Amino acid sequence: MTLSSQVDDAEGLKERVAELESELQRQRENQRTAEQRFRWLADAAPVMLWTADADAQCSYVNRAWLEFRGRAVEQELGNGWTEGVHPEDRSLCIEIYLKAFSMHEPFRMQYRVLDAGGEYRWVEAAGAPRFENDGAFAGYAGSVAELAPPSVPAPAPDENALRLVFSLTERERQVLALIAQGKSTKETAACLGISYKTADSHRSRILEKLGVHETASMVRYAIRAGLIQA
Repeated sequence: MTLSSQVDDAEGLKERVAELESELQRQRENQRTAEQRFRWLADAAPVMLWTADADAQCSYVNRAWLEFRGRAVEQELGNGWTEGVHPEDRSLCIEIYLKAFSMHEPFRMQYRVLDAGGEYRWVEAAGAPRFENDGAFAGYAGSVAELAPPSVPAPAPDENALRLVFSLTERERQVLALIAQGKSTKETAACLGISYKTADSHRSRILEKLGVHETASMVRYAIRAGLIQA
C-alpha cells in the first residue's frame, strides 16, 4: 500500500467518523425534542402522569401530580413519591410496584396518598412497561387518578389474598375477574378474544397458583383481594 493510498484511507475514515458523530448528534437532538414535546403535552394534561426509569426510580411527574401533592418536582423524583403514601398502604404499594417492574408487566393498584391540603386521598395508579427500539427495557409510564370517596367504606383488601392474586399474570387476573363476575369459561374467552382452550388453561393455572380446587374459592380470593366487589 502506497503512502498516498494510506492517506486517502485515513481521510476516508475521518469522514466516516465525522458522519457517525453527526448522526449521533442528530439522534440526541431528536430525542431531546421528543422528550420536550412529551413533557409539554403531559404538563397540559388534566390527569396525573409519571414515568420511571429501568431501576424503578421515578424520573418525571407532571404538573397535575405536583399540584395534587403540593410539592416540588425534586421532592417527588426517585423514591420521593413514596413519602406521601399512607403508612398502612406503603409496604404493599411498593411491593406491587417493584414486582411489576421485575416482571415487566402492567399493573394497577389503589392506595391513599397525602394531598396538598394535608389529607389522605384514595387514588388508583396504573403503569405499563416501556421498551427502546432495540427491545431493551426502558422503565414505566403511567397515570394516577383520584377516586371518589365511597358512600359506604369498602373493606380493606386482605394482604395475603392480594399477594396471591398479584402473583398471577395480567391475563390470568383478567380471567379471574371475569369468572368471578359470573361469566363461564366460554364467555370469558369471548370477552378476551382468546380461544376456549386458552381460557380453560388460564383457569387451571389460576386454581393451581391459588391452591384451590373450585370456582367458588376463586371468587372468594377475587373478593378478598378487592379485584371485584362482593
